[in-house]
Amino acid sequence: MVGEGGAVLCSFIDWFLLLLVARCLLACLLGVSLVSRVSCLVCERERASYLHLFGLSSLELGSSLCRCVCEREREMGDDALDRDARIKLSIGTKHRGDADGVFEDPIGLAFDHHRGLLLVVDCYNHRVQVFSCDDDDSGSFVSKFGEEGKQPGQLKYPYGLAIDHDHDRILIIDRGNHGVQSWSLSEQSFLSSVGHRGSGDLGFYNPQGIAIDKHHHRIIIVDSHNHRLVFLSSIDLSFLFSIGKRGSRPGEFDSPSSIAIDDDRHRIIVTDSDNNRVQVLSSIDGSFLFEFDSHGNDPYQYQVPYGVCIANQGRIIVADFYNNRLQSFTHEGHHISSFDCGSERPYGVAFDEHRGLIAFTAGHRVYVIGANQWLADTKFVWRPDRHRDAPSWMKQAVSTMTMIRSLVDESAMSMIPNELLFEIFSHL
Repeated sequence: MVGEGGAVLCSFIDWFLLLLVARCLLACLLGVSLVSRVSCLVCERERASYLHLFGLSSLELGSSLCRCVCEREREMGDDALDRDARIKLSIGTKHRGDADGVFEDPIGLAFDHHRGLLLVVDCYNHRVQVFSCDDDDSGSFVSKFGEEGKQPGQLKYPYGLAIDHDHDRILIIDRGNHGVQSWSLSEQSFLSSVGHRGSGDLGFYNPQGIAIDKHHHRIIIVDSHNHRLVFLSSIDLSFLFSIGKRGSRPGEFDSPSSIAIDDDRHRIIVTDSDNNRVQVLSSIDGSFLFEFDSHGNDPYQYQVPYGVCIANQGRIIVADFYNNRLQSFTHEGHHISSFDCGSERPYGVAFDEHRGLIAFTAGHRVYVIGANQWLADTKFVWRPDRHRDAPSWMKQAVSTMTMIRSLVDESAMSMIPNELLFEIFSHL
């Protein structure tokens, strides 16, 4: 028989256990259901504020609970990507990690087609990883750079990146530090950084996307939580101007996330995520041209578009996050087709114009779709006008060869057109 003191103790234990279970259930619900706007990795700070109201103040607790639920959903999914024959390769593992070649929420990515490499932003490991994309050695780990911190050369939750061959550098969005970093492309060493938290000329608030406008010598930053685009000089990263404000009218944004440049048509393509639309702007002055904004889950619709890139023929590829698929559109915004990602939610997407490859991040992995395996005619097609955007070293090499062969009469080299020389150099 239990005495009165024992009964009180048992009652207290029952109450304590009930409270503990209730708190755990509440944390799980908050980790998932209170976040309606974006994914787990985007809304970590917002979720933490809710947890704090109920005494669950640990950011790591909220993050790990939400990640646990997300990973369980992935495990229960159909693994459609693992069985899809159109996938040329996948990099990483189903579960997050910090070893070489393993990711924790990869976000942005870009092809270095001059070197046959794929660069991936490993967001929660605060680094960039580099992989080979050559046919003989696809997907193998090459190198990594970056570490967590606030000092020069350190990163905090990096997001987007762009490769600037003209200046031999990699530009990385340092989202957690509200700035942009420049790294040497050939040496993979830190060069400089700009930006701070704010809304002024070089102030940013959780920037996400980045693109290079070669024609106008500009770097364009998607300043997500300031709901605008910021234009910087590609020479010294100095401020030029900004466009946009929060809203849903043409030219306004609500948490834009990614950007791509259609060089052939002098246009900027922006995923206006919380407005569930894609906006097309002039790259000359940033003026609004048109949008395609059908919200839903039908084949031509999307829910919270994130990553975007331009494939050949001006086709626009969008990572349709909450619909678990990639979407392709013509340069006029007409739907072409969808690529089902099964239980995974795609975030970043990139196109290799020389190999015709499409890469995207989803879960803790990177997937590469083979040339012509989803969209027809994605494989590289020779275009004589492509040399206009060639890097300066290539232009100088062709110019030198042109001068040499002008001194040699009736040689085989004198019969090679400059356009073909550019194509030969681009594949070295």
